[in-house]
Amino acid sequence: MIELPLPKNIPFMKNKMFLIGLSLIITLGGIAMMIKNGLNYGIDFGGGIKLIYTFNQQLKDGEIEGLLLNDGIDSMVQRYGDKTSNQFSIKAKQTEATLEDSVAKISSILAAKYGEAGAKLEQQETVGPKVGKELKRKGQLAIFFTLIAMLVYIGVRFDFYFAPGAIVALIHDVIVVMGFLTFFNKEYNLSILAALLTIVGYSVNDTIIVYDRIREHAKKITANTIDDVVNQSVNETLSRTIVTSATVLIVVIILFISGGGIIHDFAFCFIIGAITGSYSSIFIASPIYIWLYKNWPKISRKYHK
Repeated sequence: MIELPLPKNIPFMKNKMFLIGLSLIITLGGIAMMIKNGLNYGIDFGGGIKLIYTFNQQLKDGEIEGLLLNDGIDSMVQRYGDKTSNQFSIKAKQTEATLEDSVAKISSILAAKYGEAGAKLEQQETVGPKVGKELKRKGQLAIFFTLIAMLVYIGVRFDFYFAPGAIVALIHDVIVVMGFLTFFNKEYNLSILAALLTIVGYSVNDTIIVYDRIREHAKKITANTIDDVVNQSVNETLSRTIVTSATVLIVVIILFISGGGIIHDFAFCFIIGAITGSYSSIFIASPIYIWLYKNWPKISRKYHK
């Protein structure tokens, strides 16, 4: 492992309350944004049609949306890929009965305006509303059970003091990523769900690296020394954390720049997740461990008198 020439005693834990407060503000902001704007569910979860067309001319923003709206089709149109490709995705919510009719209607409207060769259908996805609703439910359960599994795993591998901090850090990472998705109006679909589950695995791995080093110094830990021991552990693993995160970020940034469509959004998700995963391991999971170590015996005695 490459060892970066970093300072050996950066006072991370000295500023932990300020950074926890910052995380709380960002997390609450993300939740507020999701409540206010809602998630931009793709057809995977919302049901409907998604069509990708390639046009043989440059189109103005809002041109296709206005054209379809004139014929009674309420749709969301987004540029797909870079501007030179002249590709657009068209999404419209439909009932089970109107799915196929709407595909034909949209194609005929575009053909009438731009010609048969001027609007080429490249890709078509259709998901019924019932199927979309079931996929949404299963996606939510997948994230929930993943977090429970991580809680049990860390509780067994380490002890009670470690597990809650790791789970809070994971929930923080998921909320922050979803907040960014909402802010940039990114589509929430199965590929984004896969990215969130991958981020959970990546983040918990980062946390376990720090926890392992803390456990190596367990004999030094007392209520008076725990802040210093945890700070030392974070500093000792910092080089590995930065190298690992940088390696991941190089790959996903390349995917973000060169990948199109689904890959672009997956990479966007993982860029945010890789940064928050490393951040939360240091500034959320570790301080919560310290707090529990110092306060849980008092709390436990209070409720078990």
